[in-house]
Amino acid sequence: MKHFKILILLAVLLNFSCKTEPKNTAENQPNTVKNSHIREQIDTVGFAQYGWQMDSIFNRISSGDKQQNDAIYKAAICPHDDYTYAGGLYAKTLSGIKAKTILLIGVAHGARNFDLKDKLVFGTFDAWKAPAGTIKVSALRNQILAKMPKNSVVVHDSMMQQEHSLEAIIPFLQRKNPQTEIIPILVPYMRFEDMQQFAAPLAQVLHELMKENNLGYGKDVAIVISNDAIHYGDEDWGGSDMAPFGTDERGTAEVKAKEMEIVTHILSDTLSTNKIEKFNKITVKPEDYMQYNWTWCGRYSVPFGLLVANSLNSLENNKPLVGTFIDYRSSLDLPHLEVSDLGMGTTAPANNHHWVGYVGIGYE
Repeated sequence: MKHFKILILLAVLLNFSCKTEPKNTAENQPNTVKNSHIREQIDTVGFAQYGWQMDSIFNRISSGDKQQNDAIYKAAICPHDDYTYAGGLYAKTLSGIKAKTILLIGVAHGARNFDLKDKLVFGTFDAWKAPAGTIKVSALRNQILAKMPKNSVVVHDSMMQQEHSLEAIIPFLQRKNPQTEIIPILVPYMRFEDMQQFAAPLAQVLHELMKENNLGYGKDVAIVISNDAIHYGDEDWGGSDMAPFGTDERGTAEVKAKEMEIVTHILSDTLSTNKIEKFNKITVKPEDYMQYNWTWCGRYSVPFGLLVANSLNSLENNKPLVGTFIDYRSSLDLPHLEVSDLGMGTTAPANNHHWVGYVGIGYE
């Protein structure tokens, strides 16, 4: 979880730490959308903002993480933390995403600041700034927005502008296919019942639009769900103690064991509404849906995204999705990618008192 106080630091760091490279500015890229409403990048420390930075990051990712995946994922759960910590898992997870149009389901970290809850958050941006030029927002976004029940959505550009959980993923998608188009949606505080109520019409609308435009699930349209797993420790969490198992080696092992139970027994293999609801009950307090029970920042994006993805698959071929576990890592894992020479860095520490888990899962 990146704290918003860090964003104040980002602007300062950008002034003296980030290099410029004319050859990779948005104005010189073929996929740039000019004279449009562009969403600017917010995190220029943890994530690459220039093409040359992204080239270097990718070159430093291990060959195993860069290996091409022959699978065609219809949906995936992907991290959104600093590239130095999770860059390899981004590449490994998203290698199975082959579609051009990506429905991006993101976290709404600052939803409380805008009193946003109980509705899906859309934006009006025509494109998002990215390292290799702007990345277009698909025309399907406005069609979806027009067809969704009015009580299920809100358009809020300020929330969309300050949220980092989707801009983290875009550079990896753009690198795979410069013509990628996105449909960004953020999921703020939300009851599971509302997730179900909103996921069904969204899946139905997607199904109809895909049929009208002769688009295949996985081949042409895919869903990527932004998520970071456990946020653990007793320091630098805004005064909160988030280490119920302690911060020694034994406590860390217990936490990771529980993480693997969630990943392997709930989020992997054949997907079902019951399993998705079980995830929700593990991560959200039953007496207050706005509070953590188990500290995944994807406690809303993951269940909602999976409900949409599974419902869409049911509409397409009357079968549930099957999840393939890709890997589980954490910011404690070494080695981290070297990024300091690229004018990049970290937005949070990584030690036994403050660490974050990451999972990659692909669904077919």
